[in-house]
Amino acid sequence: MISPSPSPSHQNAAPGSPDGSSSPGSPAGSGSPAGHDASGKADPSAVRPAVLVTVLASLTAVAPLAIDMYVPGFPAMGEALGTSSAAVQLTMTAFLAGLVVGQLLIGPLSDRTGRRGLLLGGTVGFVLFSVACAVAPDITLLTVARFLQGVAAAAGMVLARAVLTDRFQGADLPRHFAVLSQIMGVAPVAAPVLGGAVLSVSTWRAVFAVLAVIGVLLLLAVVRTVPETLPPERRHADGLAGTFRAMGALLGRRTFMGYVLVLACVSAALFTYISGSSFVFEEIHGVSSTLYSLIFAGNAIGILLAGAVFSRLTGRLRLNTLLSAGVGVVLLGALAQVLLVVAVGETLAGTWATLFVTCFGMGLVFPATMSLAQSLARHAPGAASALLGGLQFLFGAVASPLVGLFGEDSSLPMALIMLVAAVAAACVLAGLARPWQGHGEPEGAGPAGR
Repeated sequence: MISPSPSPSHQNAAPGSPDGSSSPGSPAGSGSPAGHDASGKADPSAVRPAVLVTVLASLTAVAPLAIDMYVPGFPAMGEALGTSSAAVQLTMTAFLAGLVVGQLLIGPLSDRTGRRGLLLGGTVGFVLFSVACAVAPDITLLTVARFLQGVAAAAGMVLARAVLTDRFQGADLPRHFAVLSQIMGVAPVAAPVLGGAVLSVSTWRAVFAVLAVIGVLLLLAVVRTVPETLPPERRHADGLAGTFRAMGALLGRRTFMGYVLVLACVSAALFTYISGSSFVFEEIHGVSSTLYSLIFAGNAIGILLAGAVFSRLTGRLRLNTLLSAGVGVVLLGALAQVLLVVAVGETLAGTWATLFVTCFGMGLVFPATMSLAQSLARHAPGAASALLGGLQFLFGAVASPLVGLFGEDSSLPMALIMLVAAVAAACVLAGLARPWQGHGEPEGAGPAGR
């Protein structure tokens, strides 16, 4: 068993661990061997960090691609399968449900069995269920296949965070999480464009065929570049029940759940923006679909810029400071959006500017919460990743349909829902995470780690 030395950053530890680090899940340093491949021969330190992070980031992009690529084909799907638009939209709900369930199952399971086998199995499953979606003869089978596709896609998302936590520590960890967050910000922008390009030359079934091809490429990349980062001697030895008990114990840790719920609340604001922005810009402000794509891409650049700023500042500022700043920027952008609509009315420039500010704040929140939460739960990185990702998409799935329930003649519903989510994030940050106490700061990241 490998344990990092106790430090003040390991406060609010798990039961039975005085510093939250004396358990089988503790990682080796980023410059020393951290595990083996499936045959027990490969050394993770032999894999270049840039290559490993690139593959893991690509795995996290699979779910956003699978969510948004086929959206432009909804009308054609309904016509081809002889079903309603509501039934077609249910296929997306099924995928999101699979994504939540998959992360909650695969994450803690990986703390017992290791990462590589589940990652390979999940990627193979994604390929197979993508093919099943492509050939589904009716909406019922398509919905079932989409749910299973979501479960399989969850493996890449949840295990990417766990592998990074196994493999890296100190200032390296938040920098690499920033890359994952940036990919998550870009993928939803690229997905509809890629899907539209496929639909311009083929049918909606070809979109799932393309997803299957992407899955095959990722499978080859995983086989060649992602070793086992959790060797047998550092796995939970008390059976599957013990791994899920570890996840239950994390649910009772105030600070850890504070970071998880901050991420979930800010994700609810992001999903609200994604689901409502096309209506706001195209219907209320009358922009073309092309201009809307540019606006959406511009706001995604805000997430990218924030990720770059976050990476530059992780060695200079505490992660809790960056998290607090990110939540403050999200709150400021959402509040400005509401006040602008109420005081001035609907303005294209004002809506775009306030949403850009909000997206920039999100780009700070995502890597900060991931880094802090995973650092607090190094004894069970898979379970921690499961809760981070599962609640993130659960809150997002609940929030995204709310915009359409409150009227279609104003952008105020979207703005208010985003503001409520931002206020909730700020309250959770202050009440549970309590960033001034400095929990979860990785050693070597910011002044506290020097």
